[in-house]
Amino acid sequence: MEDASDLPIIVVGLGNPGFEYDDTRHNIGFMVVESLSAKLQCPWKPGKGEYLFVETVAGEKTVVLVKPLTYMNNSGLAVRDVIERFSVPVSNLIVVVDDFWFDVGTVKVRAKGSDGGHNGLASIISHLGSEEFARIRCGIKKEVMPPKSEMSEFVLSPFDEDEKEKVARMILHAGEAVIAFALYGIEKAMNEFNSSNSERME
Repeated sequence: MEDASDLPIIVVGLGNPGFEYDDTRHNIGFMVVESLSAKLQCPWKPGKGEYLFVETVAGEKTVVLVKPLTYMNNSGLAVRDVIERFSVPVSNLIVVVDDFWFDVGTVKVRAKGSDGGHNGLASIISHLGSEEFARIRCGIKKEVMPPKSEMSEFVLSPFDEDEKEKVARMILHAGEAVIAFALYGIEKAMNEFNSSNSERME
């Protein structure tokens, strides 16, 4: 049986396809993997399921960047297709996702966990039958948040002008966390990015 360490790392950025969702808070996952693909100068290709992907190499590790085209609430369909296509265990998966519990600019790396009220994560957990996959949570919380009844509109809204510098840094740091996970594993990524997060926001 092939060692999981020899298999590709799957990096899924969550978001909604379509220009009307570009630069919205819910699409920060897309922004992170798009930034990585641009940095690596690798074009996106259509997958065999409802997703786009980039297959590249970081160090000596094969990394597959993925953008589901299923819309957020059905993200698990695409993620399951990718996992099956590349025959990797969920331990080789990391999901980049927006999180309204954390302030804009915050990057938190987690080894596993519940969906935290995020429909994209809920769909992935349902389709994989597991919570045992890593995720990078990118904060989208504002100082003054809307009432719960308006949260759907909030996550689909663009970032404010005065947030964009923090968002740019957050995208950069989340991408660095992805590479750390791919090269060194989840513990290294958590130790480096969670402990230094406050300094990174300054």
